[in-house]
Amino acid sequence: MPHPKRFLPPMTALRALESFERTGSVTQTGLELGVSQSAVSRQLRVLEDHLDTPLFTRDRKTIRLSLAARDYCTQVRAALEQIGTASLRLKANPRGGQLNIAMLPAFGVRWLAPRLPDFVERHPEFTVNLSTRLKPFDFASEPFHGAIHFGQRDWSDVAYQELMREYVVPVASPKVAHTLRGSTLSDLFSLPLLHLDTRPDAWEKWAQALGKDIECPVGMLFDQFASMIQAAIHGMGAALLPTYLVENELEDGRLVALWPESETSIGAYYFVWPIDEPNYQPRDLFVDWLRQVKGGTVPHTFAHQTGPST
Repeated sequence: MPHPKRFLPPMTALRALESFERTGSVTQTGLELGVSQSAVSRQLRVLEDHLDTPLFTRDRKTIRLSLAARDYCTQVRAALEQIGTASLRLKANPRGGQLNIAMLPAFGVRWLAPRLPDFVERHPEFTVNLSTRLKPFDFASEPFHGAIHFGQRDWSDVAYQELMREYVVPVASPKVAHTLRGSTLSDLFSLPLLHLDTRPDAWEKWAQALGKDIECPVGMLFDQFASMIQAAIHGMGAALLPTYLVENELEDGRLVALWPESETSIGAYYFVWPIDEPNYQPRDLFVDWLRQVKGGTVPHTFAHQTGPST
């Protein structure tokens, strides 16, 4: 049910509040909005009168936001940013048909981006907007029509379209690989191990998929594969990485495989969307297109150079 319009303050007053909270100055707010200091003060008073709630503490020389007003301003700022983004997207595609997708950065760059021009060519009436999200979120509070998800079917209240399984291989720089003392998983796990913070148990899951139950030591954490790949190249430890992300590095020798096969999978990539939302044509067509997309990473065996052998 929509909120009664009488609770909606004037937009100019909200802009003045957001600017004042950020700048802490009536003067700077006036310069930012292109109005006088007295006009800013009037807008702030209009907002207090409209809400019938004190927002400021005043003395002869200063004006400060109350704690409750700061919390209110945080929500107002988010709403203004959302309105601004919506307006920008409308201007970019006045015919309508926005498709907002939250993507995982590495998968988005390596898998989705090369294929996306085909969808855009087929449906030029739609505008596809991509943003990064690393973890599941509440679709009700985010402006997305769908998202890329990795792992299992553990995102609640969403529909799934599987895109591809991910196959992983442990890799390291040649220098680190030469320090391996043997050919067992325990030997491999004795190396410094690098971890992705969104997959803290990836090494354990990989060992379990090979039939072993090994406790993984704590190591360096990274928020994205790109930085973890660079750390592995520079000898900071062994990394468990998707094969499709390190094909070039393995080919040119900057990284070597520490295990003789890469047919082990610890999860899949999915496109997900709210299961209880009504049909939305751009998303429906996008899902149909995904079902037609061919390819993906085919698991294969690397020539093992310095790590353990079977």
